[in-house]
Amino acid sequence: MTIPFVKYQGTGNDFVLIDNRTGAWQDYLAMQVPQHFAGERELVAHICHRRLGIGADGLMLLQNKEGFHFEMVYFNSDGGLSSMCGNGGRCIAARAFSLGLGDEIVADATAGFSAEKSLRFWAPDGAHQAWKLSNHQVALSMNTVSQIIDLGRNQWELNTGSPHFIQFEEGHLEEIDLVGWARGIRYSDVYMPAGINVNAVKIMGDGAIAMRTYERGVENETLSCGTGVTAAAIAYINDLGIEPKTYTKHLVSVETAGGKLQVRFAAQNGRFEEIFLIGPATFVFEGSF
Repeated sequence: MTIPFVKYQGTGNDFVLIDNRTGAWQDYLAMQVPQHFAGERELVAHICHRRLGIGADGLMLLQNKEGFHFEMVYFNSDGGLSSMCGNGGRCIAARAFSLGLGDEIVADATAGFSAEKSLRFWAPDGAHQAWKLSNHQVALSMNTVSQIIDLGRNQWELNTGSPHFIQFEEGHLEEIDLVGWARGIRYSDVYMPAGINVNAVKIMGDGAIAMRTYERGVENETLSCGTGVTAAAIAYINDLGIEPKTYTKHLVSVETAGGKLQVRFAAQNGRFEEIFLIGPATFVFEGSF
């Protein structure tokens, strides 16, 4: 038995996507485990391996969910089930649109986007909405963030569907030994056993930042991270200081190694809402294994 898949990437964050609305993944597991693999985790890690398998930062299942267009089930490249992935959410939404899922946009339903279709899906951190934009990009709603921890020394901690450690740097990002530095934080007693994603961020100018991300579960630097981009944009605006009684909308441009993303949100009294992660979600190839 073989199972079809597609591969998508969002600013270099790449994913194997499987349409599981008919239970094809469970049928494939029954054939492969335990004959060839110790379990689901080992199988997913094999598929995501960049030399022995297809190669990806993660694997996602698109499956049925009552009250939603679909459910997103996300595995990290180490095979473990994970928390929310922002670029993954945009990529699986793009795949869902290509499968004919979603609703045509009606007046005043686009959240200000020039969009063609929208859909709602369930993810590890709850409900999300996505829009297929007229410029071939995907906008994804992210959950409200109401707590940001100031760690001092230009360091912040917050959760944007996945936990993130943010550090603002003044030097050149490319000169940082990101993996060595980040692993010391990710595996520290403070964040174990769950761990945390670690980001180095540099302010480039008014409304623009650049960043590098180490992702837990991948256990390496990735070209981009959607929840990390969102966390960095929020930490950047929060660090600038917000008048306590104002309700201000912001647009932050974020440069990652894999490309550019935008984060749009509104802020008041340290609460960040109406958060949208906007950028490309691109089909790479399809096949079966």
